[in-house]
Amino acid sequence: VQLVESGGALVQAGGSLRLSCAASGFTFDDYVICWFRQAPGEEREGLSCITSDDDVYYSDSVKGRFTISSDNAKNTVWLQMNSLKPEDTAVYYCAAYQSLAGVVPDPSYPFDDWGQGTQVTVSP
Repeated sequence: VQLVESGGALVQAGGSLRLSCAASGFTFDDYVICWFRQAPGEEREGLSCITSDDDVYYSDSVKGRFTISSDNAKNTVWLQMNSLKPEDTAVYYCAAYQSLAGVVPDPSYPFDDWGQGTQVTVSP
């Protein structure tokens, strides 16, 4: 699976951004696409996921502020980020996992396919 993120930028606290993840090359019908972020010196954090059946997951840190969505074919997955805080500053990645056995919206899968990342910087 090929994944390309875009939409990262510098934004003031309280602002909004929409990240895009363009996905192609799926082999199986069941897959999940998740957004992660990693700040310098921090562990990678799973933020939100959407499955091929449109089931979604949000971490507590973004629930109520971020919204994941996709087009019907899952060619593009968006992460709408509102009420941004300086602590949201990080490189944001999308990742994909495919399975013949079905999937749930869970960022703990062993993701093999990752995008290159897009930088989000939130100024105070």
